[in-house]
Amino acid sequence: MPERHARAPGGGADRPALLLEQVTCTFASPGGTPYTAMRDATLAVAPGEFVSVVGPTGCGKSTLLNMAAGLLRPTSGRVEVFGQPLQGVNARAGYMFQGEALMPWRNAQANVAAGLEFAGVAAAETAERSREWLRRVGLGGFENRYPHQMSGGMRKRVMLAQTLIRDPDIILMDEPFSALDVQTRQLMENEVLDLWMARRKAVLFITHDLDEAIAMSDRVVVLSAGPETHPIGEFAIDIPRPRDVAEVRMQPRFVELHQAIWAVLRDEVLKGYERQRRA
Repeated sequence: MPERHARAPGGGADRPALLLEQVTCTFASPGGTPYTAMRDATLAVAPGEFVSVVGPTGCGKSTLLNMAAGLLRPTSGRVEVFGQPLQGVNARAGYMFQGEALMPWRNAQANVAAGLEFAGVAAAETAERSREWLRRVGLGGFENRYPHQMSGGMRKRVMLAQTLIRDPDIILMDEPFSALDVQTRQLMENEVLDLWMARRKAVLFITHDLDEAIAMSDRVVVLSAGPETHPIGEFAIDIPRPRDVAEVRMQPRFVELHQAIWAVLRDEVLKGYERQRRA
């Protein structure tokens, strides 16, 4: 059976692209009793590494991602980006949200171009790069479609182009394909892997889907049930690349890894379910 693998922060790299070290995040609550979503959690992503985080519903996966993005400041601990303390929003990261993040009054090209416009890039360059990124995600010819004129899969492709157009060094993804049907989801997963293989940026990917995590990742990190979430296991995914997310699920090694990770994750899912049921 596969063994759980322990790694030094950063997956062996001298300087992680992203390091969250001993982070704790506590929120005030209306009842006056503070709620600690995460306690003393350490997670690192090496340059070029694809890391997925799985855990029970409500365990704090998005809290972790928001700290990595600089949208949420930890109560204690530190966040570093390429060895430098993170101050404010993580300017070296692109964030693809779980929900819809397109501006309904902008067409596909204008949505993709927004980040470059806000950064002051010249209009001609912005137009050229936004058209090119729409082609890269399979939406060449759909530049003038508005969000309400596109399918869910098309909107996700626009969001992917919107995230990647500024060529971020770190890509943060919060369950980006959870609302899609199975076929569209697999197409998008393969699309992300193809784009990632071409540029090899650091990726921190949040998902509820263990199959998705194994199929896409170099490493899978398991979080405990909340409150006071923290990593309780990590597994190196030693399946050769390139991978097709549908075909890889049939490999014996995939099945072994799934069994090993689920053995750790299952009890935490049950704990999370019980806590939510009693709440």
